[in-house]
Amino acid sequence: MSYEQKPETSSPFSKVSHVTVDPNEDGQRLDNWLIRVLKGVPKTRIYRILRKGEIRVNGKRAKPEQRVQGGDDIRLPPIRAAEPDAESQFNSRVPTGIIEAIESTIVHQDDNMLVIGKPSGMAVHGGSGLSFGVIEALRASRPNETLELAHRLDRDTSGLLLVARNRSALRILHELLRDGQVEKRYLTLVKGSWDLGTKLIDAPLLTHTRVGGERTVRVAPNGKPSTTTFAPVDFFGARATLLDVTLGTGRTHQIRVHAAYTNHPVSGDDKYGDREHNAAMQEMGLGRIFLHSQSLSFEWPGSQKNYAFSLPLPPDLSQVLEKLAATRRKRSRRR
Repeated sequence: MSYEQKPETSSPFSKVSHVTVDPNEDGQRLDNWLIRVLKGVPKTRIYRILRKGEIRVNGKRAKPEQRVQGGDDIRLPPIRAAEPDAESQFNSRVPTGIIEAIESTIVHQDDNMLVIGKPSGMAVHGGSGLSFGVIEALRASRPNETLELAHRLDRDTSGLLLVARNRSALRILHELLRDGQVEKRYLTLVKGSWDLGTKLIDAPLLTHTRVGGERTVRVAPNGKPSTTTFAPVDFFGARATLLDVTLGTGRTHQIRVHAAYTNHPVSGDDKYGDREHNAAMQEMGLGRIFLHSQSLSFEWPGSQKNYAFSLPLPPDLSQVLEKLAATRRKRSRRR
């Protein structure tokens, strides 16, 4: 990367600075890019200046999830890149148990990527009050590697997650994801008896931030194009339906918002879901959102190698289905 300092100073970040994104960094998330560039600056401070609009990309306000492009001009406000104190250094360390737990979830690895079976409750990266996530644990385990998330999963969502092991692989995975060449399928349980058959939901999604920094998404005409296909797998009477979900796009909270849009919100979703239904599902043992990334498949460019990964439902979700099925059988016998 190259630095154009305005005004000139001995430290590139002590006053307003401009950084030009290197072409090799094309496609990276802005927040991850900033964390590397602003070494020594706490992540909480980086996310704070992003929320306040002090980071500008080509003169415009920027969001953490925005992708940088080679040649972009990144305007940085005055930042004192002080070394973290002993306490913050301690807090930034990933516990050995977490590192071992994440390493144990690897379902595939080769020279280009890792495929992780992310557990529910683990964020994919630190920030917003979290000291670490999956990517920090992997970097702590593999300090000599260049590891980057190719995409994201919500903290409470379980399932398959792609991690690039080098910059060229990251660019390839981003291109595949951006061009819709990666088939991503999920399993989700939703409220009620789904009567729509196999249904394509084509509804644009708009992300906005409420007071207090809470990010929410809604269907809106001026949102980004978003498509999701839902197909029923199993019915549990009027209580719930298990659906197979295929993503046409990868917007924030897309499955959750599109499901709620059909009046069949995802079970256990405390943001877009139904409170009464969630309470009933808690009685069935559901302790989190019922959303699982079950499969990923794609072809690697320039080769004839096809990748296909699958991961069964974790025990906590399987047990909910078993209880729902048992309840269904009891009701059927009564008839």
